[in-house]
Amino acid sequence: MRLLRYLDDVVVWAPAKVNLFLEVLGKRPDGYHEIATLMLAVRLYDTLVFRAAPAGEIKLECTRKDLSTGPDNLVMRAAQLLRERTGCDKGCHIRLVKRIPMGAGLGGGSSDAAATLLGLNRVWQLGLWRPELAKLGAEVGSDVPFFFHAPAAWCTGRGEVVEPTPVGPSLDFVLLFPPFGLRTADVYARVQPGTPRDGAAIRTALAQGTPETIGPLLFNRLQEAATAVDGRIAEYDRRLADLHPAGHLMSGSGSTLFALCTGPAEATRLAEALRSGTPDYSVSSVRSCA
Repeated sequence: MRLLRYLDDVVVWAPAKVNLFLEVLGKRPDGYHEIATLMLAVRLYDTLVFRAAPAGEIKLECTRKDLSTGPDNLVMRAAQLLRERTGCDKGCHIRLVKRIPMGAGLGGGSSDAAATLLGLNRVWQLGLWRPELAKLGAEVGSDVPFFFHAPAAWCTGRGEVVEPTPVGPSLDFVLLFPPFGLRTADVYARVQPGTPRDGAAIRTALAQGTPETIGPLLFNRLQEAATAVDGRIAEYDRRLADLHPAGHLMSGSGSTLFALCTGPAEATRLAEALRSGTPDYSVSSVRSCA
């Protein structure tokens, strides 16, 4: 996340993430699933603008009119939690410029929540350190702590136990956004257990930063379950495979799929090929965050 101050405003850029590896290890007593995942932040950003407001007033507006701005929104949940834990009674007006698709497996809501904790910490002059904010974030959502440790991390537990991971040179991706989102609960409900895979090799490969080495190691236990929810996931995955990138995979619980490319030229080629005709999906080329 990047934070800047412009006159009366604090602006935070909240990145998306992709999962290069995701294994489901079993269901926990608390109802969540135990996972092991390698996450990487990419340069697709939501933008949050914070401005101090009268005491007690927290207001959220969003460029997406179909996104709730009420207490169920993760931004509002993060803001309320921060006030409760610090005893702060200050207010804030928050504007969310939404670019990360919703229900897409890219962590947009979690990233927005992390950005909210970071931005309000500055606006309200609370003086909390990032590890403290990350601990609060874990109460808002499993993926929230990752964004305080980006660009890359190995995440375990329900995703909230974060171990920063070395990452080599920037990687190029093409993201394919289906015309539908998937509910995380629906996908996890269809997960079939399998022999657990180990993520050590892909963590080593990511540190070296070679797409040709990383590509064959991409894995997501949730992809088969997501395909059971909506069969179009398999169709889009085949479309990516036919273009022969270094690797291809679904991110998180879907619905976004991505192609890992050998460089910017291949990313351009793949994006143009995917946009040919009249597809029912949208496409974006992005690089990983530094």
